[in-house]
Amino acid sequence: MSKRTLNIIEYTIALVNEFAKKFALSEADSFKYIDQHDGMKLIEQSYDIMHTLSFADSVEGMASYCRRHGGML
Repeated sequence: MSKRTLNIIEYTIALVNEFAKKFALSEADSFKYIDQHDGMKLIEQSYDIMHTLSFADSVEGMASYCRRHGGML
């Protein structure tokens, strides 16, 4: 596994956990919500930018993205 792939995986786990905390979800429910509303696609496409932001900004950005894709949080 490449270093970049490992970094993306670690970042995704951390972001899912922070999203779960922000919205009082379990980590599993947080992942399901983000995945259901195309958030994993956003991470894949925007990792180079997202990982330079604070987790607070990334969580807010993810929540906004998910809302635009049918999410309610």
